[in-house]
Amino acid sequence: MRTGLISLVTGTLFGAGLALGGMTDPARVRGFLDIFGNWDPSLAFVMGGAVIVMAIAWRLVPRMAEPFAAEEFHLPTKSDLTPRLFGGAALFGIGWGIAGLCPGPGIAALVIEPAAAAIFVVAMLVGMAVVRLMEGAKS
Repeated sequence: MRTGLISLVTGTLFGAGLALGGMTDPARVRGFLDIFGNWDPSLAFVMGGAVIVMAIAWRLVPRMAEPFAAEEFHLPTKSDLTPRLFGGAALFGIGWGIAGLCPGPGIAALVIEPAAAAIFVVAMLVGMAVVRLMEGAKS
């Protein structure tokens, strides 16, 4: 129950922050990504704020004996750069540039503009399913 409530509160706070920051507006995101055209730098402040919060959290985690809402920390263990990582990052960036949304803001946008966001979210879920099927075929 406690973990569910924490998830609900933090998810709601995250979605509200994305909406207030303009990350759920595809036109604004594309304007931010258009660095050689009519660039809109406003989202740089949103991203800068996120980087500051994450930098503080990254410094605090090693000093904590245990996480607040879990039994142990689950920190990244891989540090290698693989072709799959570069390919995934490229696909993510291309999709972000075309749609003006990425997963978090896309889901948050379902509340604000359900019809447009639903197209993105369905496409995202189909893409995730295709990757899982492809990975399953390799095994």
